[in-house]
Amino acid sequence: MQPSAIESSALSEPDDHTHISFGQRVRENLGYLAWLQAVVATLGSLYFSEIKGFPPCNLCWYQRILMYPLVLILTVGIIRRDPALRWYGLPLSIGGWLVASYHCLLTYGVISAELAPCSAGVSCLARWINWYGFITIPLLAWVAFSVITVALLFAKPAKELDHE
Repeated sequence: MQPSAIESSALSEPDDHTHISFGQRVRENLGYLAWLQAVVATLGSLYFSEIKGFPPCNLCWYQRILMYPLVLILTVGIIRRDPALRWYGLPLSIGGWLVASYHCLLTYGVISAELAPCSAGVSCLARWINWYGFITIPLLAWVAFSVITVALLFAKPAKELDHE
């Protein structure tokens, strides 16, 4: 018995559901990139304060409050392959990005020092590091929150990609 033309073509072509494009593979792994960036930023923050002895200012504390939970939230989301992963992480990463942006504008003199929220204790204008003449701790935090936010915006968990 000969298979019909439709059955014949279905037998000879590869299954489209098993083929995952490079773009899909990248989008599937962006959650891992966001998680890795959060881990590196958290460890870097702890290194600067606990090993180097740089005391965090008020804005640094707000950024820590928004960064540290990202490690746990993204870990759970990745383990569960939760399609809603980005919706748990984005509020924290966008909030951190806004605080880090404000902190960068203060340290680079774009915003007046009179608007710094650190009136007592450690100054938000202090430059504990100044690598290459422009890389400061607030800039490192801004880059970390930017990477996490962009990664989460474009991330698509494998579960969601399975249905495309």
